[in-house]
Amino acid sequence: MAFKKHHPSAGSRPGTLVVSKTSPPTRIDAIVYTEKTIEEHTSVSVESLASLIGDGHIAWIDVQGLGDEAVLRGLGEFFSLHPLVLEDVVNVPQRPKTEEYDGQKLIITRMVRLGGQAELDVEQVSIIFGANYVLTVQERPGDVLDPVRRRLRDGKGPMRRLGPDYLAYAILDAIVDAYYPVLEELGDYLEQLEDQVLTTPGAEVLQRLSRVKATLVTLRRSIWPQREVANALVRDPSPLITDTVRVYLRDVYDHCVQTAEVAESYRDLVSSLMSTYLSAVSNRTNDIMKVLTIMASIFIPLTFLAGIYGMNFEYMPELHVRWAYPSLLFLMFLTVSGMLVFFRRKGWFGTPDEPGRSKH
Repeated sequence: MAFKKHHPSAGSRPGTLVVSKTSPPTRIDAIVYTEKTIEEHTSVSVESLASLIGDGHIAWIDVQGLGDEAVLRGLGEFFSLHPLVLEDVVNVPQRPKTEEYDGQKLIITRMVRLGGQAELDVEQVSIIFGANYVLTVQERPGDVLDPVRRRLRDGKGPMRRLGPDYLAYAILDAIVDAYYPVLEELGDYLEQLEDQVLTTPGAEVLQRLSRVKATLVTLRRSIWPQREVANALVRDPSPLITDTVRVYLRDVYDHCVQTAEVAESYRDLVSSLMSTYLSAVSNRTNDIMKVLTIMASIFIPLTFLAGIYGMNFEYMPELHVRWAYPSLLFLMFLTVSGMLVFFRRKGWFGTPDEPGRSKH
């Protein structure tokens, strides 16, 4: 899978945005909540955000789609985003990372979903949180964050009681946990391929193995940097992350390590299946060559006998003997039978007889 990144031309000033023409239009949704109340707003404008964000409550501003540069720049101005932050958010994909700016924490992560034939859909999600808000920016509509929204609506547990750092943790945790069903589907798919490699190895199986290998390479490119991100969030001191949330982030780090290990084991399994595939194809070729060699070996003496008595010499005594023809056929039959018995005893085909089984 080729790496493609939206990037400005060389020498551009920091903060230059590159918006793809294929990016979907930008939509902004908001969830504003306190410990006892919650309000949801859909398709809000940048101008209306001022009335949603304030003291006494927390706002989750969810931006989906990177197709409207004016809206994105408006968000940057409203939240006072550093030009480099806005560049990282818009010019996708970036390597998963975490950075801290003046009163803001930036987390860039990768969200994955699996389609048919082990096709992987990877999307960058940027999480920016401050004193009383969390801003998430996604490349396109659709995500794995519905469980977080349901927990906010239910109001159970610490979700609405703790600060924006806990909401940012919950979003990151949901994205990381979404790797598990992807890995489980890949594991089931690899089990099917393992059976096919052993029973019906062919070009189609090899193509599927190659696709899975490319998928796992992409997964590794996402998982390993995310492990560093989770470790940095746990290890590096930050006034925006409380000790209570830091304990939960350790669990995210554990999940990143586990998914990384599973992805690596699947990569090893794919390499092993490819070796098994090559061995199976080689064995099939050897079996075919063995059959052809045995057939050729059987017909060599028959061809020799037929060649001798096909010569047009006048003085060949056997040509005038009454039983010459059936005798020659019987001799050919004995030759073939003797060779088949010899090949069987050598173990070159069929089940060899134990006393005469070849040790070579």
